[in-house]
Amino acid sequence: MEIYMIRHTSVAVAPGTCYGHTDVGLADTFEQEAAAVSLQLSGLSFDRVFTSPLSRCRRLAAFCGFARAQVDERLKEIGFGAWEMRTFDDLYAHEPAFVAWCEDYLRQRPPGGENMQDVLARFTDFLRGELVGKPYERVALFCHGGLLSLAEGLRTGQGLTSAGELTMFPYGHVLKTTLEELTAARGAVS
Repeated sequence: MEIYMIRHTSVAVAPGTCYGHTDVGLADTFEQEAAAVSLQLSGLSFDRVFTSPLSRCRRLAAFCGFARAQVDERLKEIGFGAWEMRTFDDLYAHEPAFVAWCEDYLRQRPPGGENMQDVLARFTDFLRGELVGKPYERVALFCHGGLLSLAEGLRTGQGLTSAGELTMFPYGHVLKTTLEELTAARGAVS
């Protein structure tokens, strides 16, 4: 099964801001960026299309012709909890726990937030519940940079061990992978 994971377009948020679960607006360049994403998907048909519930993903899905994409909470970005909408600079200056999180985001959680193991558990649950064992040939997931980074780590078998090793994808990026790549790397997804 082919899986196209599509990151939302640029947001109207200052760079370096933790906006994870916050439903932020999109940049003024949305239509141009969305048109470029739509062009990358042109000619493809999908058996199922899923989207994060956050408007930045739903809006891109609709622009690309998938206004009825199935909304799934498990496709949300990592939740930063009490750190939502705060800048990295502010967090470094005022939150000693932020440095610990940066050094071990797999296990450390922001206050009231998630770590990457939590996101992996959500994504694994999504794969098991919505894709494993289904007869789909090709699906699309309109989601977030954190999920694309997680999927890339699974796809390549490198995993995620430190913040410095995350693959950061640009806004509007389309990552093509397969269910087999994601589940073989995870092992337990079946």
